[in-house]
Amino acid sequence: MSDTAAIKLLTNDDLFALPPSKKVDRWLFRGELRESKVTKRNPNHAGAVMTIGILLGIWLAKQPKPRGKLYGGEAYFRLRKDPETNVGIDVALATAEQAAAVKKKTTFVDGAPILAVEVLSPNDKQQDITDAIEEYLDCGVKQVWIVDTATETVTVHRANVEPVMYTRSQELPGGADLPGFACRVAEIFE
Repeated sequence: MSDTAAIKLLTNDDLFALPPSKKVDRWLFRGELRESKVTKRNPNHAGAVMTIGILLGIWLAKQPKPRGKLYGGEAYFRLRKDPETNVGIDVALATAEQAAAVKKKTTFVDGAPILAVEVLSPNDKQQDITDAIEEYLDCGVKQVWIVDTATETVTVHRANVEPVMYTRSQELPGGADLPGFACRVAEIFE
């Protein structure tokens, strides 16, 4: 007999049936409930999230319709169904099809976004960041940007490609997934 009890895998229905909490954020990672203490974001984190959203929004407004939609960290994305993974992403670009499927009472955006941007917080653990990047890419996210306000860098992750770090003096290209998008990394932190 095993000393370790089997972990019960949860679904989105299970997650959303839990009583709301102002003390912890909850999400599912491959069916396992994950929780972290709710913290106030520092101004550098909040500023980077807002600036990235603005820069992507300006670019997105110039794209032909139908175009995708930007979402902030309060929106859940269900990346995987079996077992379920759902996460709140700091800034995410969904496809036009995903955006069209969101109705008034929808609790999450279904599927992997084109882009997932995570701005690091002081309480982030390296293993959690690594797990998130791997899960995002495994689930079909085209690009994952890890934004570090302490070093003023953006590291771009793509499936089956070595990550590329862009520094303050460099331009961050959108590549084939975000055609025509580019910004100076410094803009994110100004």
